Amino acid sequence: MADERVRRQIAFLAAQMMYQRLETEYFTAKRKAAKSLGVDYRHRPGDLPANREIRDQIQAFARMHEGPKRLDNLREMRLAALRMMRLLARFRPRLIGSVLTGHVRKGSDIDLHVFTDSLALVTDALDELALPHEVQQKRVVKHGEARVFTHVQVEDKFHYELTVYPEDKLSYVFKSSITGKAIERASIAELEDLLKAEDPDFDPDTVLEVEFEMLDRFELFRMLLQPLEGVKQSAKWHPEGDALYHSLQVFELAREERPYDEEFLIAALLHDVGKAIDPSNHVEAALQALEGTITERTEFLIAHHMDAHAYQDGTLGARARTRLQNHEDFEDLMLLRELDRRGRVSGALVGELSEALAFIRDLEDTDGD
Repeated sequence: MADERVRRQIAFLAAQMMYQRLETEYFTAKRKAAKSLGVDYRHRPGDLPANREIRDQIQAFARMHEGPKRLDNLREMRLAALRMMRLLARFRPRLIGSVLTGHVRKGSDIDLHVFTDSLALVTDALDELALPHEVQQKRVVKHGEARVFTHVQVEDKFHYELTVYPEDKLSYVFKSSITGKAIERASIAELEDLLKAEDPDFDPDTVLEVEFEMLDRFELFRMLLQPLEGVKQSAKWHPEGDALYHSLQVFELAREERPYDEEFLIAALLHDVGKAIDPSNHVEAALQALEGTITERTEFLIAHHMDAHAYQDGTLGARARTRLQNHEDFEDLMLLRELDRRGRVSGALVGELSEALAFIRDLEDTDGD
């Protein structure tokens, strides 16, 4: 029969080791704590506390030693997580772990799951953001089965651990090593909702505005556009070839029509960036990746460019047709649709991506003057 007194003692010592960062793994901490108390855990496994019990004890240490500043730190870490998730939006990041659940302590990491079939795309993105990082492969044996996990350790104001999974694992239900239940995780939108629930006046765009100024938005645009070169499209609808070539064609046509209209040119160039993130819902993926970096008008054009095709084809519902027709940017939307249709010519001459971005950047600088 399990001895509850011994169980609590083991939980206390294991939590102390983990809070002081002497151990990072629950099982190792439990084993060492049991050994220090002279408990043979192999013959008395019931004396070993659950991971949840140790976690709760760690939180007790955090409350005692860190006081109210722990909650301030939690909010700051959640904001930092949101910033990083926005920067890595193309990989559909999910926040997990203590920053989401609130069980942070001094030195806690920000843990994110990211989804891509190419680790190089993640490391390239981090390189572009000038964030120091290191890739680690960790072999874990559980229930007699060995698995290798890919982690990217990122150093910034806080330490981030990105666990890289294939794209087809996005909907997979991961189990928590602490509770044994489905792991809690949050998308960008869900994390924003959490922050708003804690503070009804919270505005993520305002709070993160200064943070995003640190990232040149044109570098973000380039990071999102470049992978389109590897997105091959149906020859029936896109005989011109890959999605980047198509986007550059649409941009060239837009520059002929509206060389002065920065918002329209950005919409023309970026309307299909979501195809490298989620081909099944490229519009929503694009809007999520670009959130906070484009104007409301550009967002409208990208959000509804597929609706514009349906409008022209007569397949859009009556209410949606009316909403589009009544919008102040309806004519611009239909122009974008026309350029989207025309930008599908095999062999058409286009400039380099860097030239397109430089043209728009010059417009921004001119407007600023």
